[in-house]
Amino acid sequence: MGAIKSAFSLLPSLRPANIAYEELPSYDHSQNASPLVASPTMSTGLGKRSLSKPRRLGFLLRVSPKRLCITTIVIFFAFVVLAGGGLQARQFYADQTAAMREKERVPYHWEAYPGLGGFYNGIRALVKYADWVPEQEAMPDTQIKIHDAPPFDPVVVNPYPDYSSAKYLSEHHPVKRCYVDENEKYPAPDVYAYPGIPAGMTAPYWGAYEVLDMAPDRCWERFGRLGPYGYSYDPAQGGLGLANHSTHLDAEKVEKMFNKVDYRGVNWGKAQKICYEKNKQRFEPTSPGTHKANTSKKTLKRTAYVLRTWSGYEYTDIQLLTLRAMINELSLKSGGEYDVHLLVHIKDDSIPIWASEEVYNQTLRENVPEEFWDMATLWSEQMIRTYYPGPFRDEDNFVNMAGSSIYTVYRSAHFALQWFAQQHQEYDFFYNWEMDLRYSGHYYEFHEGIAKWAKEQPRKYLWERSSRFWIPSLHGSWPKFVASVEQEMLEKGENPVWGPVSFKTGTTGMLTPPNATEPPRKFEDDDYEWGVGEDADLITFDPIFDTAKSNWVFRDDVTGYDTSLPIPPRRAAIITVSRLSRRLLNTMHEETWRMHHCMFPEMWPPSVALHHGYKAVYVPHPVYFDRKWPLDVMDKTFNHPPTVNDGPFGGGEHNMQGASFYYNSGFSGALWRRWLGAPENGHGGKEDEEGYSDRMCLRGTLHHPIKHESVG
Repeated sequence: MGAIKSAFSLLPSLRPANIAYEELPSYDHSQNASPLVASPTMSTGLGKRSLSKPRRLGFLLRVSPKRLCITTIVIFFAFVVLAGGGLQARQFYADQTAAMREKERVPYHWEAYPGLGGFYNGIRALVKYADWVPEQEAMPDTQIKIHDAPPFDPVVVNPYPDYSSAKYLSEHHPVKRCYVDENEKYPAPDVYAYPGIPAGMTAPYWGAYEVLDMAPDRCWERFGRLGPYGYSYDPAQGGLGLANHSTHLDAEKVEKMFNKVDYRGVNWGKAQKICYEKNKQRFEPTSPGTHKANTSKKTLKRTAYVLRTWSGYEYTDIQLLTLRAMINELSLKSGGEYDVHLLVHIKDDSIPIWASEEVYNQTLRENVPEEFWDMATLWSEQMIRTYYPGPFRDEDNFVNMAGSSIYTVYRSAHFALQWFAQQHQEYDFFYNWEMDLRYSGHYYEFHEGIAKWAKEQPRKYLWERSSRFWIPSLHGSWPKFVASVEQEMLEKGENPVWGPVSFKTGTTGMLTPPNATEPPRKFEDDDYEWGVGEDADLITFDPIFDTAKSNWVFRDDVTGYDTSLPIPPRRAAIITVSRLSRRLLNTMHEETWRMHHCMFPEMWPPSVALHHGYKAVYVPHPVYFDRKWPLDVMDKTFNHPPTVNDGPFGGGEHNMQGASFYYNSGFSGALWRRWLGAPENGHGGKEDEEGYSDRMCLRGTLHHPIKHESVG
């Protein structure tokens, strides 16, 4: 192999026809729902909770001759297989069915765009950030240099304040070191990244690293990112030994930089508690009835990082590494600023976890790995029925698309988080995190970056900005995007949200919004001042959209309000992943138990924030796409769809399948597994990596959903 290779020839062609991501709910091959052409919308349009109406035999009389013919053929081949045709007949049937489906399918508009492959360039193609040219901007004949070894050495990533500096100590209490084990043999480990990114690396389409104060000039490969948590070394040393089938170029150099922690017998709950006790003077005593300490030192707010898991969940090796990374980077390395919790849904309502400590502990041991026992909290729907007795009457619901009880996690996942927050008023903020999320960068850098950015956002046009995707390559800098949203609102003549949104509540009433959320001045007199320096009550990772302007299937699942009046104003953010303030969760709790109000999970926190004037922000974290979208098409597709039915949160959701973050993305999981070193769609794996530029090296990327993972 020569030393020079094209940026687009490091891997076999990534043409759309070669990409076959795992099909997630609502992945419908049968329709072309492009918002740019006159075409039907997706047949389900129901997202991750797709529903199907009962079909009657009479539908055969209404189908087209073509579909009837295909159905007849399928039935015939099925009969052949069932009649004992054997493996050969089964394979023939499968091939014929796949061919018929492919022939019938109408491609989506985005499948015609060229595939992007810069994600897969590895550590032997690293360049300085200043020399990087994004794949989307590179000339077709651009050549990149493949080195014999990585041109840079990995470095420690330390996004924390300089806790030992004179400046820090003049303003804050000292930070005492935290350890993984009780005997203080293993200090909280560091993680490592490469100072540079692969040549030809693809650029994100949405969001930017710089505005969120996240380093844009480094990338992460699996040994430096996961090695300190036991990825690479042997189980006899307390690791997981997952690197046996991986390429090892320069891996030994990374492993020499960290001390191997023996994770056998680690108690993460106890480690977090000890860390907090050592450093508790750093934090405000915010529990009810306490008073702020008399000190000149600044104190910090604390955050609960709550992972939503359930009985029967399989804790894979990669999941163990992910949890260890969260705990170490968010809690131990920060001196207790975060606590990581597992909120475990026990699906069997007959288990009385609330009545017996013995039953509770046995259920815990059966469903959670031992190293996480002391950071887990169990709950069940039966318990929540007692905590929120209602009444939640069917006649008080505008539309129940799911047809299920209000107490199911399907319709009220927030009930458990509200309950948890009531038990833990010592925290100022609560992350609602899902088990199928992965982040390839540093957790503390990511979460502190978005929190600080959200805190500095002014309230003026905040709801309107948060309903749109920022595409830097098209919109320009963040200030230019802010100005463009204002101009668009002025041209449309629409009234922006300014403080609590009032509406008629009729017989049901509503809690009175707090005085603190009333605007300090008129909208036209505010020069983007109100809200600057105010912590966000809600941070979401997808836009917060007006459900009344969408065809999102659950937009009217609203319970407890007067149905003789117009439905209340609502907002929603798809994927329930978010950060919520204590005051927002307390208000959600009060609205639920006192007023018997509730909405669908993605809609409830944003809508309560809207009604009560709380600060809600969509954070523009970097999101990648697997194809080269024309920028004007992307803007029209996601920000200005021609009709309500074409919007990305409903009929046009298929446009997200090639994104690195969305509930129905197929690309996110494929990219993550390739980064782990596993083959995917006929590409990747050890042989491919060794033959090209070695292990992938990604910048910090939030992946969702990860439904399965493999290390090769």
